[in-house]
Parts: sequence; C-alpha cells; structure tokens
Amino acid sequence: MSDVLLIADDAGVRTITLNRPDRLNALTGALMAPLADACADAARDTSVGCVIVTGAGRGFCSGGDLKDGGGDRAVVPPNRDSGGRTEQGFTRLRAFMETARLLHEMPKPTIAMVNGPVAGAGIGIAGACDLRFAGRSATFLTAFDRIGAGGDFGSTWFWTKILGTGAARELFLLGEKLTAAEAFTRGIYTRLFDDEALAEATIAAARRLADGPRMGFRYMKANLNLAEDAVFEAALDHEALNMTLSTQATAAIWRAQRPAGE
Repeated sequence: MSDVLLIADDAGVRTITLNRPDRLNALTGALMAPLADACADAARDTSVGCVIVTGAGRGFCSGGDLKDGGGDRAVVPPNRDSGGRTEQGFTRLRAFMETARLLHEMPKPTIAMVNGPVAGAGIGIAGACDLRFAGRSATFLTAFDRIGAGGDFGSTWFWTKILGTGAARELFLLGEKLTAAEAFTRGIYTRLFDDEALAEATIAAARRLADGPRMGFRYMKANLNLAEDAVFEAALDHEALNMTLSTQATAAIWRAQRPAGE
C-alpha cells in the first residue's frame, strides 16, 4: 500500500495504521490518498469483520501537516475542466475526506484506537468510527481555531452528533486540550485503558465483533446511522425492514452451517 500506511489482517480484523510517527502521524497528500483507498478496500472486503484505525508511535493523528500545506495544493495550472487553486483544492480534499464517510458508513464496526494525541482532522477520523478506545496518554484537541480553519473530515458533524451542539461548540470555539480522562468523562472516548493494555483490549473487542453476527451488525449499524438524521416514523420503517433482513440472513447462515442431520 504505502510506507506511510500499514495494513494488517488478523482473524477478520483489519488494522490500518498511520505511519508517520516522527510527525505524530500528521496527514499529507501522500498519506490521505492511500488512507481513503484502504478504507474503501476494507469496506468491500467480505473477509473483514471489524476495522481498527490507529497511529504508529506515540500519537494517533495530529491533523493536517502544515509543512505539506495539509495536502491542499493545486496540481495543475488553472483550466476550464478543474478550475483554479480553490476548486482543485476542494476536489482533492473532498476525495481525501471519503475516509471519514467510509469509516462511518461501511457495514461493519470500526474502532479508533487512540494511542496518543489526536487533533484537527484526526478528531474527524476518530469521530467517524463507531467506537473510540483510548490510552491514558491520549489527549483531544480540535485545533482548528489555531490555524483559522473551519474543520474537516466530518469533525463538526460527528462531534455535534456524538456530544450535542452545545458541547461541540465549546470544543471547537474555545479549542481547549482535554486529557484522556477528561475526554472519557465527556463521552468523547468510549473506553479508557492504561497505555500498555490498550492494544490488547482493542484487538480483543475487535475480534469479538469480527466473530459476531456480521449481518446483524450490518443492519444494526444502518439503523444507528439512520437514527442520526431520519424522522422517527422513517426510522421505525427501516428498523422493521432491517430487523426482518438481519434475522432472516442470520437464520439462513445458521442453517447453512448446521451439520447435516441436525
């Protein structure tokens, strides 16, 4: 895939590791493109039952690498097909941000293993995941106010949904860094572990999910995502449909795997 991105498979669990530890896994164009591709591949690979995203070294992701311009650079002169710097920058960034959409929408559980500082676009990637397991050395910082930016990788959407509009506005507008314990207390991190126990605990949970009822999780996640936006009646309609689909799929799989004669 790329030396700045590591992919590992183990018993139905795919771990995607951002591998720029010297820069706290800050995002560059050379990292964001393969990251989006890796998420797309994990989403469509039926052998994968759960996805973990984490960072190498002592950090999860510190956001866009400002030395790289955050990956937001025009690659060709202005032209009538792709426009100028602004249009090209938007198109390029939007393609990179598919990472967040895929982690949120793929029909399988996703876990952010937050092994250290997370900031900027990194909080969008973490927020896109279904679960966030953190080590005690983790911190949480929106950081967009420090560079005069509005937010990307779905960060303002995810954290408004997860925490509510008031809490999200406090995080983004005041830009205060939270410790892992503070973030856990506020509901930002799902579970908190000692640093040395984080990887083992995350992998154990991921294996449990990968070994679980995959069709059930597929439709469960569809229900949970729909609940974020749909009116209640539409949510009930989809719950009824997905309950029927998931139970029928699970029953069919169980019958197919049952030894003959039972």
